[in-house]
Amino acid sequence: MKKVLIAIVAISTVIISCKGEKKEKLEVKEEVKVEKAVAQNNVDLSASLLSWKGTKPGGAHNGTVALKESSLVVENGKISSGEFLVDMSSIKNLDIKSPEYGAKLVAHLSNEDFFDVTKYPTSKFVITSVEEKEGKLAVTGNLTIKDVTKSITIPATLSQENGVHVFKSETFNIDRADFNVKHKSKRFFDNLKDKFIDDLVEMSFEVRTKA
Repeated sequence: MKKVLIAIVAISTVIISCKGEKKEKLEVKEEVKVEKAVAQNNVDLSASLLSWKGTKPGGAHNGTVALKESSLVVENGKISSGEFLVDMSSIKNLDIKSPEYGAKLVAHLSNEDFFDVTKYPTSKFVITSVEEKEGKLAVTGNLTIKDVTKSITIPATLSQENGVHVFKSETFNIDRADFNVKHKSKRFFDNLKDKFIDDLVEMSFEVRTKA
């Protein structure tokens, strides 16, 4: 009996600690003005993507979005510029097994409630500066979603594999409300109770240059 009680206490402690965990929201700042770089379109689009995860009470969904005409310029082993153009019409869901319900979710994410893909077919991340901190890169760039552009800094690494440069960000959290994505957001609506969708959205980039 004593062992059972100890196990229950241990499980309860884990559950309480998990509930207490909070995602860290990236700080957003005003857009950094930069000269328009010459697009090199040197990214391997078949091997590059943006991953995402959204959560709500009692559930979560995750997926990917493809890139289009993007560039990552590396000089002397360091990133000098980059622009990742995100094709919002390519949103995919990866966790729903039913093709029908998966398609419904993608349609909902694409409509005016969320990302309004017809009006805003692309999002983008434009690198404005890169610093090395504790063996990793702090990559600052202008993130544009819908009609809003904000400067954010994301942790990332840059490596080289057989002549291909590989940019990988760690998972970072943006507040969709900062980018005018309002559907069931507590920032815009009251009395949602448990019908809200979390404002924080997890994202990560993996970008590979062409061989």
